[in-house]
Amino acid sequence: MEGTVRSSANYAPLTPITFLERSAVVYADRPSVVYGSRTYTWRQTRQRCLRLASALCNLGVNRRDVVAVLAPNIPAMYELHFAVPMAGAILCNLNTRLDSSMISVLLNHSGAKVLFVDDQSLELARGALELLSQSNATLPLMLTISDPQSSRANDYESLIRSGDQDFEIKWPADECEPISLSYTSGTTSGPKGVVGTHRGAYLNSIAAILLSDMPAMPVYLWLVPMFHCNGWCFTWAVAAQGGTNVCVRRVTATAIFDSIALHRVTHTGGAPTVLNSIINAPASVRKPLPHRVCMITGGAAPPSHVLLKMEELGFKVIHQYGLTETYAPAATCTWKPEWDSLPAEERARLSSRQGIQHIGVEMDVKDPATMRSVPADGATMGEVMFRGNTVMSGYYKDRKATDAALAGGWFRTGDLGVRHADGYVQLKDRSKDVIISGGENISTIEVESVIFGHPAVLEAAVVGRPDDHWGETPCAFVSLKEGSQATAEEIVSYCRDRLSRFMVPKTVVFEELPKTSTGKVQKFVLREKAKAMTIISSRL
Repeated sequence: MEGTVRSSANYAPLTPITFLERSAVVYADRPSVVYGSRTYTWRQTRQRCLRLASALCNLGVNRRDVVAVLAPNIPAMYELHFAVPMAGAILCNLNTRLDSSMISVLLNHSGAKVLFVDDQSLELARGALELLSQSNATLPLMLTISDPQSSRANDYESLIRSGDQDFEIKWPADECEPISLSYTSGTTSGPKGVVGTHRGAYLNSIAAILLSDMPAMPVYLWLVPMFHCNGWCFTWAVAAQGGTNVCVRRVTATAIFDSIALHRVTHTGGAPTVLNSIINAPASVRKPLPHRVCMITGGAAPPSHVLLKMEELGFKVIHQYGLTETYAPAATCTWKPEWDSLPAEERARLSSRQGIQHIGVEMDVKDPATMRSVPADGATMGEVMFRGNTVMSGYYKDRKATDAALAGGWFRTGDLGVRHADGYVQLKDRSKDVIISGGENISTIEVESVIFGHPAVLEAAVVGRPDDHWGETPCAFVSLKEGSQATAEEIVSYCRDRLSRFMVPKTVVFEELPKTSTGKVQKFVLREKAKAMTIISSRL
């Protein structure tokens, strides 16, 4: 339009670095990070991040170089989420529960120039570097992170001391520059490197604040691994609100209740497995909550009875949904006041849905072949898809996979769901997890939710087991609560009273469920077990 201009006066690239800059002024002397007996203020956190960014540049880290980190939820992990992009580099958080072989693959693929390693992961990292050296790949510079009480040499703190706190931040020239490289957990396929941008991280952080009821100066307990989708973007969101990050090295029911009581935690987050550990904690571990605590959960839909018990304990559960490719949560089950008066079971059922998209993205349920939206009848299944500002820019070094994932102008999640008349979306299954038995489609999520209701069941996962007559039949893998007992016949009978006959599991296996680091059940492992069971039985 005539007379308008775009200049530095009215435009600056969006970046979450600005959140730290603001909080270091507004909340300068308020606690930013708490870890055991150690506490930092927002002024100190900014100074430490600037010094670390300066030191990284002195080591030869340049714009768009990858800096990897292998660490749990400790202060260094939090600081690196700002220091690395301040240096103009890309942060690559590695899963501490991977083995050396996989870590070597990811280091090689990412081309990481520097690798920060927590003391407890040193052997893991050394094994990965040894494997890399055998392939003649370029090795990253490994730097250690040690607890302050440790007598080990601490490269991380030495770097901070050597840096310049007046370092000039390398602001992104383009908000679509990469800020993070996050590898998917590989629940159904090999891991892929998801590239996130400064713009996407900024916008998803704002959405996380608004849709998690996060006011100024929250106290956030870190249960979600920061290495998973940058902690669902709460690493940056808490900074935007001048909150306090309470870090714990290990996630246990004791650590959760103790931290909430000691620090008066207002917000936290975790996969349904974390919720399970909370509701099943022994009475000796539980402590009364100082106030209602907001628990953000994602991943698999939490069973309704879990939501009910969390509510009874004093937690307000906000159910969100997303993927690594959408910077984690991209949808939330926004609560409506008219639901308050409904029976508890109905409230739990409604809140277990994935809900509606947040403010930075669009979500739809479509026929993947025609790309037409499915009717909002709560029954017609389609593929859940996203498009908008908080969808990844692509898979690192994999244009073919990027084009496939973004075909048709939408990100295809591979999740199957329905849209209800109120517009809310509910997942029914992963496209690879749906069981087709005698021509009938069986939602494994529906079967699992029924099994979860059995009083002896702690966790359950259902997969298809090959069957000569039906094609495949439901096979349930179940783990029981400590001290509880149940037989396969009891589980089957329980399901038979609550499910259509064709949906009832024909096989029940009792064992601990294999999971990714974020609590997602690795169904591909269970499918292989079910397949092997079929082969064995056919030989008998």
